[in-house]
Amino acid sequence: MALLLSRDFVRGFRTVIPLWLGFVPFSLAYAMTARGAGLGVLETQLLSALVFAGGAQFSAVGLFAVGASGVEIVLTTLLLNVRHLLYGLSLSQRLLLTGPEKWVAAHLLTDEAYGVVLAEPHPSFAYLMGAGLSVFVPWNLFTLVGALLGQGVPDPAGLGVDFVFPLAFLALLAPMLRGGVEVGVAMLSGSIAVGGSQVLPGGVALLLAGVVGSFVGACCTAERPERSNPTEPEAS
Repeated sequence: MALLLSRDFVRGFRTVIPLWLGFVPFSLAYAMTARGAGLGVLETQLLSALVFAGGAQFSAVGLFAVGASGVEIVLTTLLLNVRHLLYGLSLSQRLLLTGPEKWVAAHLLTDEAYGVVLAEPHPSFAYLMGAGLSVFVPWNLFTLVGALLGQGVPDPAGLGVDFVFPLAFLALLAPMLRGGVEVGVAMLSGSIAVGGSQVLPGGVALLLAGVVGSFVGACCTAERPERSNPTEPEAS
């Protein structure tokens, strides 16, 4: 209870609120798509509560509708969410968590929560929980609304709300571009992600962009060891 009432938790929760405009229509669309694919209200809701991954949920119900096997659905879900491995590795460098905290954070970590935590100068577990629940609560609430309404929602992408996510992440990225290395790494990673998505599954392209960008950034910012002054015999 103290965690939920902490100042960091409230700040994290409030920071994500502007992004609700982007993902709330998609939670409605997911729920109605799931109902149209033949899932019941409980099954639709459990996917949002237990899987809690928008793109993977859309993919899962689409595969379910065409009769794909459980193995195909699970493997596709894992592939789409492989980028979360990088999210976890990245945050582990800035945020020290206990064992139980890692399990909770892993379930609530989303693109939105990762973005706002990365932009926070002094993140804490409470801040991460605030950001994570600020996605989890409305996503599940509007999943229930959509599931009860049934099928027939218009395509949210047609309303232009799909632009909210990239614009929000660009707003988070801009303050971090403080020098040539940061700008170069961002452009390299973006190019690999866009180019790779043309020939690779989306999850693999993002993973490749993250690994290459991280490696190049580390090489460019690593401190070179100072060379010791040569001894007299060596100098001669």
